[in-house]
Amino acid sequence: MIENFDFKDKYDISDLVKIMKCLRAPGGCPWDAEQTHESIKKNLIEETYEVIEAINKEDKDLLCEELGDVMLQVVFHAEMESEQGSFDFDDVADGICKKLIERHPHVFGEIKVNGVDDVLTNWDNIKRRSKGQKSSTSAMNSVPRELPALMRATKIQQKAAKVGFDWREMSGAFNKLGEETSELKAALDSGDKDLAFEELGDLLFSAVNVSRFMDCDAEEALTAATDKFISRFSAVEKLANERGVDMRSADIEELDKLWDEVKGSR
Repeated sequence: MIENFDFKDKYDISDLVKIMKCLRAPGGCPWDAEQTHESIKKNLIEETYEVIEAINKEDKDLLCEELGDVMLQVVFHAEMESEQGSFDFDDVADGICKKLIERHPHVFGEIKVNGVDDVLTNWDNIKRRSKGQKSSTSAMNSVPRELPALMRATKIQQKAAKVGFDWREMSGAFNKLGEETSELKAALDSGDKDLAFEELGDLLFSAVNVSRFMDCDAEEALTAATDKFISRFSAVEKLANERGVDMRSADIEELDKLWDEVKGSR
């Protein structure tokens, strides 16, 4: 047990940093002490998605809790580096404060803006200068490959659009979607798996382009489609049980009829 720990009715961020130091210190928690950036990196992703879940549910209590879990991950990673003498949580806070001040010259400087578009343009220009991005390609390469694929594709397309590499209207993007569908079919007919893999990627990339012109988030659209599939599948399963249809042994034509029946009723 850690001696002389100061128990409180209300803790703040400095207490969280101290608690993490206690957990990682000799006599603390064996599990916390043996963790590395690599071993807990997926926890940060998981906790972030749980924040999104709380937002979608409009649950403020859950949101408060999940934001704390994300903050824990930040403090955890910062403490690991503090032990190595490279940086600590204060350095993390200092860095983000300086970045916010630099990228909001209309708030902390003399720059004048006429609206959100000017703010975003300034942000992108300052970001490119600060990161030494001298070309649009370097800006694209700065988008993490680890992002969800649909989200990354959207960001890349947005960067291309900013320098004029974009369709003038949705019809161009939509026609490209049909073109990529035909190319995928041709690749599948040829039996070339590598080519089919490539063409499937092109088709998905084109679908993201259409969603961008629709001002629609591709990730959210796919999530909604998946939710819809689960709902309809549940109804098909229920209908099959009511009619004595064994879904495991039934042919796809029979199941497709049940699907169409469910689809037509919703």
